[in-house]
Amino acid sequence: MVWTVQAKSNLTIKQIVDSITTSGKMSRQDYLHLTSAILSDCQITEEERRQINRTFDHIQTGRLKLVD
Repeated sequence: MVWTVQAKSNLTIKQIVDSITTSGKMSRQDYLHLTSAILSDCQITEEERRQINRTFDHIQTGRLKLVD
């Protein structure tokens, strides 16, 4: 799974969040990438943190779906 996260690391958080929002679905790979971005020591901006949190909020409220 670590390989999957690294493979997507060339995409920006904004690009990933935009893709999730457009499709209405979040893949396990997207979830791992965003979760690792928040939990790792890498520096993310407050805007990126807000985008990630908003995406997770949308999943909790059912506005987005998790898919495998």
